[in-house]
Amino acid sequence: MHKEKPSRTACKVALNIITLGVKDGMEKILPPGIVEATEKLLLASEATRPGFVKWANSQRAVSIYEKFDWMMPGQFEAFAYRKAFCEKQVIDAINEGATQVLVLGAGYDTMGWRLAPKYPEVKFFEIDHPATATLKAKGIKMMGERKNLHLIAEDLGKSKLEDVLNASEFWNTNAKSLIIAEGLLEYLTPEAVRDLFNQCNLVTDSGSRIAFTFIPTGSDGKPDAGPKTKLVLWILKMGGEPWLWSISPEDIGSFLEDLGWEYKSDLLESKERHGVEFYGVAEKE
Repeated sequence: MHKEKPSRTACKVALNIITLGVKDGMEKILPPGIVEATEKLLLASEATRPGFVKWANSQRAVSIYEKFDWMMPGQFEAFAYRKAFCEKQVIDAINEGATQVLVLGAGYDTMGWRLAPKYPEVKFFEIDHPATATLKAKGIKMMGERKNLHLIAEDLGKSKLEDVLNASEFWNTNAKSLIIAEGLLEYLTPEAVRDLFNQCNLVTDSGSRIAFTFIPTGSDGKPDAGPKTKLVLWILKMGGEPWLWSISPEDIGSFLEDLGWEYKSDLLESKERHGVEFYGVAEKE
């Protein structure tokens, strides 16, 4: 029987965040405390070797990332902007009455762990594949569990989001919520993406939002990763985590409308591309 392995992409993103903490100027972009918390989580969970964490926390790592920037221009720094975008959407939603936050495919993200004590009246949820979620839960236990942070180990490729959340004694379908899908949608099939938005609609109340990132579609109909798209897509495929879905920014509004969501471009600070990604926010109609 094939044994599932923790997401390599999730670990790479976490190491990237640590390296961004070393780069001059990124402290103005990265959410407060994210670098330190990410480093603690990776070490406590044993998601990677201490030597990799130490290397990531060095100027040498910054130089290596910058040298490979030609492959995906701007993507190294884009991770900082992406984390800042997600955290802002969470805080704004809470300030506007959201009482639940759900992060899909959370990986080794530390937002829920960091924000839970600041917003004790808000329930934070994370769902990820069991292989990754189990390691993370181990790390969170070592760092200190939060009463209002609920980690759910579930493969949404095999189980419906509606069923998973209905099985939780803490999730309230009638509550105003914010869902985060960061760096996730491109790894899903087109059918799975549509189903995910439909599922998110079923488990939230009106006025709830979903904040997400997406890869644009190129002129050839494939995901557009910049000037070296063919190379990037080949590397992702060979690594076992290919990109399967993308959409033109001009089409995102109508796509969401068909699924019961209203695209809220006014909630975006910038409509420009960040690295290889665009950001989006939608509200339940």
